[in-house]
Amino acid sequence: MENQYFDELEIRSQEEREADLMARLPGQIAMAKAEASGWAKHLADIDPAEITSREALAKLPVLRKSDLLAAQAEEPPLGGFAAGDFSTYKRIFMSPGPIWEPQGPEADPWKSARAFHATGIRPGDIVHNALSYHMTPGGFILDQGARAYGCVVFPAGIGNTDMQVSAISSLRPTAYAGTPDYLKVILDRAAEMGADVSSITRGLVSGGALYPSLREEYANRGVKVLQAYATADLGIVAYESEAMEGMIANEDFIIEIVRPGTGEPVAPGEVGELVVTTFSPTYPLIRFATGDLSAVMPGISPCGRTNMRLKGWMGRADQRTKVKGMFVDPAQIERLRKQAGDDIGRARLSVVRQGEQDHMILKVETEAASDDFIAALKKSLKEHTGLNGDVELVAPDTLPNDGKVISDEREVTA
Repeated sequence: MENQYFDELEIRSQEEREADLMARLPGQIAMAKAEASGWAKHLADIDPAEITSREALAKLPVLRKSDLLAAQAEEPPLGGFAAGDFSTYKRIFMSPGPIWEPQGPEADPWKSARAFHATGIRPGDIVHNALSYHMTPGGFILDQGARAYGCVVFPAGIGNTDMQVSAISSLRPTAYAGTPDYLKVILDRAAEMGADVSSITRGLVSGGALYPSLREEYANRGVKVLQAYATADLGIVAYESEAMEGMIANEDFIIEIVRPGTGEPVAPGEVGELVVTTFSPTYPLIRFATGDLSAVMPGISPCGRTNMRLKGWMGRADQRTKVKGMFVDPAQIERLRKQAGDDIGRARLSVVRQGEQDHMILKVETEAASDDFIAALKKSLKEHTGLNGDVELVAPDTLPNDGKVISDEREVTA
């Protein structure tokens, strides 16, 4: 099919892609350390030349938004994590936190052009972009990619629905870009106004969940809508194709799925936290923890794109929970699990109410079963968390594969 793929990179072998990414990784780390003081501190003991495999990459510390917040407060505005001369940046954004993000001089700094292509949008199409252009980079992430790809963009932003309907009626755009639910607001309002917005036949949405029922409603109204997973820091990390079987990882990203609260990769298919490394020359992010849960799907997409597929957004990874006035962190449970060695598989801490008090139950997958083993786990739980709790042994592969290390099951009553 003509123009089925954005470029040949999307259909190269997985081995070729992996070799390319790993060959480029040492240079990216070296650049970050040389040009950004924050990275020089964060990776002070790291020799970039040694980071040539996923196994080596996994030994580097993750960078969390909380780390960025602290660094930016200490060294405003960017905490030393952006490379190059400040005067070369095109824009500076402020996301909730606040966290500041730079926009570099690249034509498509957030790598969104591929997502537009996969959605069926083509150069010359008019894109009605209804993501916010105010303070945060959302609107610009899609705007820059669409224009770099050769589309014409109407920067609608958010709100003023009647005016947006009028603009669509006049400009006759073929594509919508924005949040999943706002397109329905536009279509419903157009119906009330008797306005013709039927020119829109494609949609690229992000910033929220595209529920199957909503996707079906759009299809019934003549609009094919696909979604992308993006963050303000990284841009478009993964996107759907017309196969609609998972989200395909964007080129130029190294994606890892790690156990929440740690930086350790999980087994293939297991749910964990999404950690991303970029090759941005302006805002190099190395093992950046998104705080979002996902999992890798086996195989390649039926559309023929060969990059890894993600199951999409599956919740938040931050499971730090207060129990009896003390915070319990997933990293503590992971240390306990590792200390137990090969005797246990997954471990999950359930927090419940028992006799009007907080109570912990550590559930572990194991084939071992003895009073001494349970006693040792109880002792380890107290050592790692400072709190007492019960231990429940379950059969291997029976705990839910949902990325949860701590499950807060306390009922909240009015």
